[in-house]
Amino acid sequence: MDSPHMLRAGHSLRFTPTEIEEFRRLGLDVDGTRTQDDLGQALARWAGTLAGERPELLDKIAFAMAKAKGTSLPARLTRVR
Repeated sequence: MDSPHMLRAGHSLRFTPTEIEEFRRLGLDVDGTRTQDDLGQALARWAGTLAGERPELLDKIAFAMAKAKGTSLPARLTRVR
């Protein structure tokens, strides 16, 4: 039975089918992602798509992530559209 969480072994990653489907619902394709670099590339593509299609949503995500970490947004993300 698959674990409910991503598995890591050194630099390798493995996602469960449930995790792959959850990511897919967000528009993020992690099927075939096997390394941290693969995941980084998938996230960069996803962020690039969001920036082009829904920049306000990407701004909200960035703000929520910064707030959760207790950090400030970079100056380029604090501008008013």
